[in-house]
Amino acid sequence: MDIQLPSEVRLIIERLNKNGFEGYAVGGCIRDLILNKTPYDWDITTSAKPNEILDIFSDFKTADTGIKHGTVTVIMNHKPFEITTYRTEGSYSDNRHPDKVEFSTSIEDDLSRRDFTMNAVAYNEYSGIYDPFGGINDINNKVIKSIGNPDVRFNEDALRILRGLRFSAVLGFGIEENTVKSMLKNKALLNNISKERISSEFNKLITGDNAYNVIKNSRDIIAQFIPEIIPSFEFDQHNPHHCFDVWEHSLIALKNTENDKNLRLTIFFHDLGKPECLKFDEQGIGHFKKHNIKSAEITRTVLKRLKYDSKTLKEVTWLVLHHDDKLKCDRQSVKHYIGEYGREAMIKLMKIQLADNLAKAEKNSLRFRTAKEILRQIYDITENNECCSVSELKISGDDIISLGVPSGKRVGEILKSLLELVICGECENSKDKLIKKAEEIK
Repeated sequence: MDIQLPSEVRLIIERLNKNGFEGYAVGGCIRDLILNKTPYDWDITTSAKPNEILDIFSDFKTADTGIKHGTVTVIMNHKPFEITTYRTEGSYSDNRHPDKVEFSTSIEDDLSRRDFTMNAVAYNEYSGIYDPFGGINDINNKVIKSIGNPDVRFNEDALRILRGLRFSAVLGFGIEENTVKSMLKNKALLNNISKERISSEFNKLITGDNAYNVIKNSRDIIAQFIPEIIPSFEFDQHNPHHCFDVWEHSLIALKNTENDKNLRLTIFFHDLGKPECLKFDEQGIGHFKKHNIKSAEITRTVLKRLKYDSKTLKEVTWLVLHHDDKLKCDRQSVKHYIGEYGREAMIKLMKIQLADNLAKAEKNSLRFRTAKEILRQIYDITENNECCSVSELKISGDDIISLGVPSGKRVGEILKSLLELVICGECENSKDKLIKKAEEIK
């Protein structure tokens, strides 16, 4: 197996070795190399104690923020490399952090405390691969398997449950049967994990290429921290436009949504208000009036609870609120939408409507074709630099004031009138033409 380590990692391991210590690149970086992926970061494990690591790399900038648990970060070529002492851990009374950490001289001790076999493979150029738990075999077979007893691993750190799902979504690996059973058995332990850590893992999970299958197969685990999804399970929509229940519809729409965090969060939440809004007409057909409003309320509640940042909360909630808007696709209307909501917001909204409609009974519906045409118009308008907002006019408020219009509300009214003329094609967006029109309006 040809594993090429970066020069910085080789230097770190070489220095440790020359000073009488072992050193290995370990964990996700080795897993990624085996998968022919470029590692995101590099972790090194060593028999050296933290103070010894600091001495060995005294000529480099270091950070000792994790020194309590044996980790020293060494900065080389402006990149951080975490070097951690072999260690064993005591009990985890909070199901997240070890109550006590003890340093060890055995790499097997260190690897045995890790989460999954695929993350317990170590390598250096002196000893080669060290794989005591069969991690390489599991990587080659695309299997996520707990090290030792999965109940013990998940009771130590319940976030590992969500990490396992995330790895499955991102890597496309299956999860070994006993590991899955233990995840389900211990899912309530996720209640002890900080909301920030849960949202961080969920973001990575939902943007994984295999997110559809993972979410479909682990809904009971996800319901542990988003119980609002439960009413959508097997919820028949009683409507000829829908051939799936609410939950399956959302998942298929998610499969048709590009790999963008906010778009996928929007699709995940967009119909969760439907079960509460169902009403039947005289023919027994189900309708969901104002379900977008209820879904937006649920979205806001969940995102706040999971400590999402305000920008994500605002954008996703807005997209959910407007996901079912009936829009026009003529040029003037599209320009008005862009002017009111912004180009990026409209592009995202149309992508949501396209994904939503691809998960319905009629995939090439009028709503789908309209969204597709609006998206085409937006790109065309953008490419041609066509004016859609007051800020894009070749005239400013100061120009209006210079015509003798008092500063205030009237200036804004004239600018809006000019914008309407430009959008309707009745006036060219040039300063001379706009000033002439402004004088007429004045």
